[in-house]
Formats: sequence, C-alpha cells, structure tokens
Amino acid sequence: MRPQTSFEVDFTDTVAIVTGASGALGSAVVDRFRSAGATVCAVDVVEPDDEDSLLEPDGRTHFYGTDLTDEAAVSGLVDEVIDDHGRLDHLCNVAGTWRGGQPIEDTDLEEFELLVDVNLKTAFLASKHALPHLQESEGSIVSISARSSLEGGEGDGPYRITKAGIRLLTETLAAENEGVVRSNCVMPSVIDTPMNREMMPDADHEKWVDPGEIADVLAFLCSDGAAVTSGAAIPVYGEA
Repeated sequence: MRPQTSFEVDFTDTVAIVTGASGALGSAVVDRFRSAGATVCAVDVVEPDDEDSLLEPDGRTHFYGTDLTDEAAVSGLVDEVIDDHGRLDHLCNVAGTWRGGQPIEDTDLEEFELLVDVNLKTAFLASKHALPHLQESEGSIVSISARSSLEGGEGDGPYRITKAGIRLLTETLAAENEGVVRSNCVMPSVIDTPMNREMMPDADHEKWVDPGEIADVLAFLCSDGAAVTSGAAIPVYGEA
C-alpha cells in the first residue's frame, strides 16, 4: 500500500500534461497532480479502457491518445490542450520503456531505435512543443531518467544511453530557460510495478519504490517548494 503523502502542494488552476499516463508510474503521477487540484491531460497510446491500462480518468483528467514519437501529433496535442484549457503549467515526461539482455554487438538496430524513440524522442518532442506555453506560465518540466544512466553496464546499454540522454536534455532545458522554466529529472532504480514483480518474482519487493512515492517527488519538483531547483537529477532509489 502506498504510504500517506507527508506534504501538500496546491496546483489549483494549473494544467499538467503527463505522458505515459496509462502505465504504473504515469497513472500514479496523474493521481498525484489531480489530488493537488491540477487539470491533468493524460497522454498515452494505450487507451484507458485497454486491459493493460492502469489509468482511471475522472472529471479532472482528460485523456489524449497520442503517438509521442510523431512530431505532427505532438504539436497537435499541445495545440489541443491549449485550446481546451487555455494554459500549460507542468510537463511530466514519464513515457518510456525498458529493453535489455544483449551486448551492443548483438543488439538489433530496431531495438536501439525503439528505446531512442520511446525514452528520448518523446521527451524531446513534448518539451519542444510545450516550451512556448511553459515560458508564458513560468512552468516546469520533470522527466524520468534512471539510476543506471550514471554509468555504463552490461546487457542494457541502449537503455542506459537513452536515459543518460534524458539527464542531458534536462540540463540543456534548464540552461536555456534559466529563470523562466525549471527543468529537472528523477532517477529511479527498480519501481514496484506489476510488470517488474512478474519479471523478478524472487526479488525483495519490499525494497522497491512505490510509483506513488516517485509521483510525490515529481509533484514537489513542480511546486513552489522547488522554486530554486533546476537542472537537477534527483535519486529516487529508496532501498532498491
């Protein structure tokens, strides 16, 4: 069970885009921002009524089915959000996936391109098209990197490479928008999701971090409490 939130943030009258909203982490971020009063624009290619979706929309959540690897679709998404809600204050780049198990010489190009597209291209395109509106609202961007991005390793190099790219994208956005739009990222290790439990049934699940706990950190980074924080990569490992 998710621990009780130990702090409050107030996102009343703000609008947030959360990508990867149908997954375990994305749906937790949607819940956290919604509970703080934000109007949440939940974005995914997986529809809420799909059996794989964990998203539970309500009156404060608006679902936008969008292929975030398609620039025209991303541009249209942001235009639609502005038409529907009039502003944009927060962008949470949660969309991502994991592949691993092969050394570089045995990694198919298609797998590498998939990880670049889903983990890095989506965050690049969403940030690119959201920025003009975030500059108007002096808003914030938070993206999902990974602990493993801090060094090279065996078997999941393309994943690590793309998540390192998220950290550099974060730092670049912070430098280019200093004093206007804050940009930060978080670095999870193993997140306690149904998929991870299925993949690693014998692991010590009690040491894994609940998606809701990571969502709390994203909410804090988008709040006034983190007004002096930009360009940071925040560990969210817990005991994992």
